[in-house]
Amino acid sequence: MNSLTELYDRLTDRLRAAGDWVAPLGLRLLLAWEFYNAGTMKAGIDGTPGWFANKAFPAPFDWLSAGMNWTMVTWTEILAGLALMLGLFTRFFAFSLVVVTTIAIVSTHWPESWTSLGQLWEGYSVSRVEGDDGSFRGNFRIPALFLAMLLPLVFMGGGKLSLDHLILKLSQRSDLIHDRKGDFVALSLALFVPGVVFLYLIPLWGIVLLLGAVAAAVYQKIAA
Repeated sequence: MNSLTELYDRLTDRLRAAGDWVAPLGLRLLLAWEFYNAGTMKAGIDGTPGWFANKAFPAPFDWLSAGMNWTMVTWTEILAGLALMLGLFTRFFAFSLVVVTTIAIVSTHWPESWTSLGQLWEGYSVSRVEGDDGSFRGNFRIPALFLAMLLPLVFMGGGKLSLDHLILKLSQRSDLIHDRKGDFVALSLALFVPGVVFLYLIPLWGIVLLLGAVAAAVYQKIAA
């Protein structure tokens, strides 16, 4: 039994080491293609299309003109797509795409209204879903999957096959690759990122998560 446990532990150690190289790569390349392609398609359109101009964007994006929002999302998708492909400033650009995707869900894919989680789940679909009363139930499956794919890049970075890793090596800071600090600041960040997302989608959940993030950060400050 001990030998099997040791074999399993050695195997998982190697898998973790291999994962530092390959695990983020598939996410980066797939997301890079999806967002870069979406951005270049937008860049090829002359002016701001009417369907986009008529969207009801949440704050603070509703303070900006439709043309400004169109330009921002276009170049964020293009630049972030290129950055993810190269693994350059991966966390920053992955979080930027979390924001873009969240706003896209709110303005386009989120249900008009829902009264239960079961009803909300009806919108976890690729195609448009209509309720019995004719209301829009949503079609947020693909952007929700994009969010789930972006989160590992936000928290774990681009992996060893990335320019980020090369920069760390060249600046003699490669010890940061494996360093972990599991304190309440880490917990605060773990709550903050999904809190931002849920603040737009299910505000109560978002407020709870963000309050938890603040509480964790304050506790760390007091305990330090």
